[in-house]
Parts: sequence; structure tokens; C-alpha cells
Amino acid sequence: MATFPLLLTPIDLLPHLDDTNLRIIDLSRASVFQQAHLRGAVWLNARRLMQGAEPIAAGLPDLDTLTALLAELGITPQHHVVAYDDEGGGWASRLIWTLHRLGHQATSLLDGGIHAWLADGLPTEAGDSAATPSIACNWQLDSTPEINASQLLKSLEHGIYRLWDCRSFEEYTGDRLAARRGGHLPHAKHYEWTRAMDRNNGLRLRPLDQIRQELTECGILSDSSQPIVTYCQSHHRSSFTYVLAKILGLPIQAYAGGWSEWGNRSDTPIHIGESA
Repeated sequence: MATFPLLLTPIDLLPHLDDTNLRIIDLSRASVFQQAHLRGAVWLNARRLMQGAEPIAAGLPDLDTLTALLAELGITPQHHVVAYDDEGGGWASRLIWTLHRLGHQATSLLDGGIHAWLADGLPTEAGDSAATPSIACNWQLDSTPEINASQLLKSLEHGIYRLWDCRSFEEYTGDRLAARRGGHLPHAKHYEWTRAMDRNNGLRLRPLDQIRQELTECGILSDSSQPIVTYCQSHHRSSFTYVLAKILGLPIQAYAGGWSEWGNRSDTPIHIGESA
């Protein structure tokens, strides 16, 4: 089987659509999938990647649920998974992060997703596309890609992490409320997730050296000795920045609880306004 990078271009994927060890998962809106999807792609409702119950509705589903889902999609440890969507990579990255939580690193994000594929004039199919289920495999959880609120609270005292808030600027400053309290984690720096996408080029990533320079200028890459923690409201947008950091070769963890947990607790410190 061919080996694929974490960031995969449409042109590089095209010759491999029929590879038997490849699983292509489409996390676009259902209506978009029905109109146009890659040959052999299987649709997945991204909400199935979240547990959907308090206290962390955006958290990872339990292992049994994930094991059943991957068997339904026909994904085994021997498969390489290519994920894409219709928004530049947020939901596709949520699947990649989920697979990384299961210790499965054989994953690729299709650069630009369906928008880039169509912009390149590549062939698509319409209608339904059913997966061929596999047997349920013995997946094991890997905690490395995730950090929880308790760990973050302890680390804030010592400045162990660089914190990347990828929400909108209004959410970051607290001018827009999406929880009982607004603002951001103390010392967190802001870089909104879609800033890395090129809206004039099929939502592909902008040049990586430019993104790296911008992350440096906003303070996220100010200390290369510290790992990065990224977060948003519900670990949708921050799944994308998690994968982006991986593409850039940066040490990264994601806080899946996000502001939906942090901002609704009463014992978590927050900062309102712009970062110092």
C-alpha cells in the first residue's frame, strides 16, 4: 500500500481511490454528500464523534461506541483513513483526532476537502455510498492527544503549555458569550482557525511557512520548548488546529472540553479582553 502524508492533495489522492487498504470518509453535510462525493467515499455524521452528554458533550464517546462505529465504517488498524468535509477540514480533523486517540496514526486530511476536489475538476459521484463493515477490532485508547481540565488547572500555575484559542476574536475577548462566562484561558493566544485557509483556493491551507510566521507573531510559537494546547468551544475548530499543528511538526494536545466546559464551571480562571 502507498504511504500518504498527513496533508494530502486531491491530485495525489486521485490515483489511489481504488486502493483496498484505503478508507475515504466524508464528513460534509448530508445534502452535499448526496450531490457530490469522491468515488468510494462513505458519509459519516460528525456528531457521532461526540459523546453528546454532559458534563463534556463534545468529549470522546466511550470505547465500545467508537469500536462499533469504526467496524460500521469498515476501518481496521490495517487501513489508512483519508478524511474530508465541505468546510476546509474541521469535522474531518475531528475524525483524525479521534483516530489518534485510538492510537491510529495512518490518517490524512484531504487539503481543501470537496471544495478543492471540485475546483481541480476531479470526478465525483452522487447519491448514497454504503460502507462494507469490518469485524470489530481491539482498539485501545491513547491519552496523548488530549488534555483535560484538571490537568490544565494544575499546569496554569507553572506555565507548562502554550495555549492556542482558535475561536472567533469576539469569543476570545468575551464580547460574545457561548457559556455562562466569556473570555479565554489565562495566557492563551488567539489565532482563529479559518485564518489558515485560502478562501480563493478551494479552502486549501495557505503556505505553511506563512502560517508558521503568523503563529509566531501572535505568540503561540514564542517558546518552542513548551507543548501547545489548542481549544475552541466544542473541539470542532480545535480539531482542525490540532491537525494543522501536526502538519507543522509541532507538539500539540487538544482540550476537548473546550469553552463549553471551562466557561460553564465556576472554579476555572478566565481572562476577559485581549491577552496581555
